[in-house]
Amino acid sequence: MSETTVKTGHPKGLWVLFGTEMWERFNFYGMRAILTLFMVNSLMMKEEEASIIYGGFLGLCYLTPMLGGFISDRFFGNRNCIMLGGAMMAIGQLMLFFSASVFSTNLGLANTLMWTALGIIVFGNGFFKPNISSMVGSLYPKQEKSKLDTAFTIFYMGINIGAFLGQFICPLIGDVKDPGGIRDIHAFKWGFLAASIAMIIGTAIFFFLKNKYVVTPEGKAIGGVPSGNDAGDYEEGESQKAEFSMKSIITALAVFAVVFFIFNYFTEGENVVKIYIYPFIYASGVSLATLILLDSTLTKVETQRIWVIYIMSFFIIFFWAAFEQAGSSLTFIADNQTDRNMFGWNMPPSMVQIFNGLFVVIFAFPFSVLWDKLRAKNREPLSTVKQSIGLLLIAVSYFIIANNVKDLGNSGLLAIKWLILLYLIQTFAELCLSPIGLSLVGKLAPKRFASLAYGVFFISSAAGYALSGTLGSILPATGDKFKKANELGIDLQGVLDKSITPTAEQVKLLADNQISDHYPSFAGFEITNLYEFFMVFVVLCGIASVILFLLTPVIKKMMHGVR
Repeated sequence: MSETTVKTGHPKGLWVLFGTEMWERFNFYGMRAILTLFMVNSLMMKEEEASIIYGGFLGLCYLTPMLGGFISDRFFGNRNCIMLGGAMMAIGQLMLFFSASVFSTNLGLANTLMWTALGIIVFGNGFFKPNISSMVGSLYPKQEKSKLDTAFTIFYMGINIGAFLGQFICPLIGDVKDPGGIRDIHAFKWGFLAASIAMIIGTAIFFFLKNKYVVTPEGKAIGGVPSGNDAGDYEEGESQKAEFSMKSIITALAVFAVVFFIFNYFTEGENVVKIYIYPFIYASGVSLATLILLDSTLTKVETQRIWVIYIMSFFIIFFWAAFEQAGSSLTFIADNQTDRNMFGWNMPPSMVQIFNGLFVVIFAFPFSVLWDKLRAKNREPLSTVKQSIGLLLIAVSYFIIANNVKDLGNSGLLAIKWLILLYLIQTFAELCLSPIGLSLVGKLAPKRFASLAYGVFFISSAAGYALSGTLGSILPATGDKFKKANELGIDLQGVLDKSITPTAEQVKLLADNQISDHYPSFAGFEITNLYEFFMVFVVLCGIASVILFLLTPVIKKMMHGVR
């Protein structure tokens, strides 16, 4: 047996990438757990604004893999981009640490540091994310591509071990409340510092072990600069280089401009992220998809397989839009209107989302075994069916919680068990959809588009996160807002129902306390309570699930034998 493989039949390089990604996800998910609460409690933003910034930030984190994938494929290679991205994310987290250290004495500087930090993390993630995923697929020779579903599920388990650790440690030391429920707004910095240290560890693991283990069975380095590729890496007759003509580039730019201005025109509000960043994300996705399809070297089969990636990516938008409420609206609900007492311990609100990572760690391997057994019996569902099941489970999770918040009113508390159940069901949905999607891209994408194709796949996540920010911003006032308004001598329910007209002074008081004086709206409908809020996700994901399932026969033909 080669020293580069282990008894599981998977190369040791998979475990190096597993460890690198685990610490990177600690860094990312740990920061994500406390980010919106930091914005609201330390930087004095409204929850609506924090949700929009959160969605835009996550969207850009999954948009920049386009750039990172392109630079890797053409210039730097996977290895160099991973190390560059890891270093940038560690620096970005350190800047969040400094932002959380100075906000009480210089709020302007703290905001500047936060925006700078988020920008650095966005580009660092862009270099890191597509390249490490691409290297997983490159570890396996052509005759072992059938192992990719299992490999990506194992890899995905590493992601969620890191997520679990980050969502436990960063809230534990960064989201601190005293016995009276008063939050220590100066503690957030320690959570950001822990996230930075984790990223340094992950980058170091890759740096020291890559040359020994991240290699092919023949010992050839994987992920070097593009000139290191040779014809042996490609299928017979497959073009080794993409050809983008000037006409193709101009067409893609024109598509970008049209899509950007359409979304910008129909976007309401004054938030800069919402009116510029969100349209930029949507336009980038459509224009890049157009550019790849205009490549002159694409064969008919390759074109149809790329269309399958696009179709699947479109439906994944709705999954992530619902799933990523964890870091915004669901965290605010956990903070403001949930009984978080567990066996006498009051769990920090930002830690409630830890159950997703915990459940993935528990169930990733059983799901991997399930797919292997079904595959052996030739009964494994197509990827489209798996993903439609994932969307349906998301809809079910929100339907259950919608019915449990229906009668809470303004003062009732949601039992934490319902949020735990939601995360359990959404974990099953995630295991049906996300790692399978990564594997599918590895099977369908032409090798010359390796990292760039993953960048395209991540665009669907970017669009989903942008949509999650929009949907998270329509969260109506929760229990603590009514309590705070009452302390200020304001009948918030009457203000929202327009049975009471607030004075100018009352409007200012509400704004100063991050309380909206009107109901949010979506698609022309006012969202007046938590039940209506959650039903938005039930409808969107339910419809997407049914349509994707019905498209399965057509998609199967377009895959040309790829399972």
